[in-house]
Formats: sequence, structure tokens, C-alpha cells
Amino acid sequence: MNDGRTPDDSPARDLLDLFGEIRLTPTQRRIAQSLVRHAASAPYLSAVEVAELAGVSQPSVTRFAVALGYDGYPALRRRLREITTAAAPTGGDGDNALQRAVHAERANLAHLAEALSDLKQVTAAGELLAASRPLPVLGLRAAAPLAAYFAFFAAKVHPDVRVLDSGGSLLTDRLEQARAAGASALLAIVLPRYPRESLAALRTAREIGLPVVAITDSPVSPAAEHAEIVLPAAVGTRLVFDLHTAPMALTMVLLQAVCDAAPAETQRRLEEFESAAARRQLFV
Repeated sequence: MNDGRTPDDSPARDLLDLFGEIRLTPTQRRIAQSLVRHAASAPYLSAVEVAELAGVSQPSVTRFAVALGYDGYPALRRRLREITTAAAPTGGDGDNALQRAVHAERANLAHLAEALSDLKQVTAAGELLAASRPLPVLGLRAAAPLAAYFAFFAAKVHPDVRVLDSGGSLLTDRLEQARAAGASALLAIVLPRYPRESLAALRTAREIGLPVVAITDSPVSPAAEHAEIVLPAAVGTRLVFDLHTAPMALTMVLLQAVCDAAPAETQRRLEEFESAAARRQLFV
């Protein structure tokens, strides 16, 4: 739990928008992550201080600013100050901590809705996943429930959905088996605190020629480095454990895109399921 401004607050979201406009190198992603984590104080930090926070060199911070289109770090810092000044807090001053947490989730959903005004990435991801036979879905640790949720419903419209929710050496085996069986894409849900095994699985996917669609918390997530398509949705951090409201919504938005990519097959399979459910009296 964090009493200061956190990544689900508007300054941090605005920073994510700023940093998500270009493809960052791993070093630049570390700098961006540090600035997001320290969104309130970032506009007042020197390049040397940012370098220390991120564990990189001071010239790397300068190159990061130039990569974003600024003359140098001082120009980027001025932009960070503008973002911080313009951002308004979510919720009312009299709200308690739990109310503020829920207000922050509402803001995360609003930010996701705004991002969905451009559907190119989601549509491309839906087409990629719909065509994969089988369709492996990766989600370890905190992401496992989201992977299971997506897979539960995806199985009603897709003939072969395989949930990968446990790590270890068998995870690599299952990825390779899915690829050998004809898989042409992997859906990976990777959320903080970014399990090492998840990132290793994404590297394996790339090595075996399996394109990755990643649902993660930000464009500068470590998962972004290994994914062909990155779909970000902010994670709430105002309670003891993270809130995954926006990532959960995004998984179902993505499933809708999968359905839209193959409407005839989707309709046929849904009708078959409804007939089977009625015959078996699954529901009251």
C-alpha cells in the first residue's frame, strides 16, 4: 500500500502516454519505469538523480530524453512539470482510502476507454489470436486468474485454448508442444511484479517463432520488449494487493476482438454450446 501518488494516478498515466509513443530499449524502459514510479517527484529530479534511481548512466538519461523528441533532459523535465501541474487528483477530498482506491480504478477504466478510441492494435491482436490453432494463454502468479477467465470464455468460441498457468521446465515444453501442434500466436498476461518465468517464457516464444500479444500494465512493462502487440491497462496500487480491474476489462475486450475476427465460426460454436447446455440442463 502506498500513501503517495502511484501509477494509477493521473500524472503517472500521463507519463505512460508520453513514454508509450516510441519503442524503448531495455535501458530506456528502466528509466521510464523509474519516472512512473516516482511520478510526483520526477519533475524535480536531476538527470543524475534519475540515473541513480534507474541504475543507469547519466548519458543514458540524456539519450532517453532525445529519443522522446526533446533537446535534452532539461526539456523533458519541463514537460514532466507541465504534466504534474495539469493533473488533477481523483476522488473528493473527503473520501476515505477505500473510496479513493475505487475512484482510481474508475480513472483507470476511463483511461482504457480513451485508448480504445483507436482499435487498430486490438483488432490486429484479435485476428492473430483467432487464427491460432491451438491458442496458448500464459498467465503466471497474479495473472493466472485473468488467463483462466479469458480461457474459460474463449473456449466457447475457439476449438483449442490451452492455459499455461504454472512455471518450471514444463512451461517451455508446453510452449514448444503448442507451437508444434500449429499455434501461431501466444496471449501473455504479465502483471506486476513481473515474474521472471513469464519473461523467460516470452523469450522462448520469440525463439521458437511464436508471436506474442501481451496484456500488461503499461507500455514500458518488461513484457513489452518481447511482444509484437502490447495492450496496456493500468493496475491499481492503492490497496495492500493490486487491483486488476482495467486488465480484466481488457481481456474481455480482446476476446470480443477474437470473436469479431471470425464471426461465422463464433456464432456456430455459440449455438452449439447453447444447445449442449440446454440438453445437459447446465443452468437454472
